[in-house]
Amino acid sequence: MGIVFSNHAILEINRRKIKIEDVERLINNPPQKIPSKKNRTIVQGKYHDKDHNKEMLLRIIGEELEGSFYVITACRTSKIEKYWKGDGL
Repeated sequence: MGIVFSNHAILEINRRKIKIEDVERLINNPPQKIPSKKNRTIVQGKYHDKDHNKEMLLRIIGEELEGSFYVITACRTSKIEKYWKGDGL
């Protein structure tokens, strides 16, 4: 699947110090893929954040368009219980 980044996504990924490789890896192998509003999809996965020394969740919001995933934004959060659907990873 091809991945296309919006200008906003690139800005936010850089501002939030998220690695592009992590975003691409998650999109290509998503532990969770959740339908969202406006025909968008949330791709998310848990990981251990070395900087914060705790488990975090990387969330990518985008749209699946013609065989590509169009990334709208990406963020990290420690609020795993709030966003994770179902049992663990």
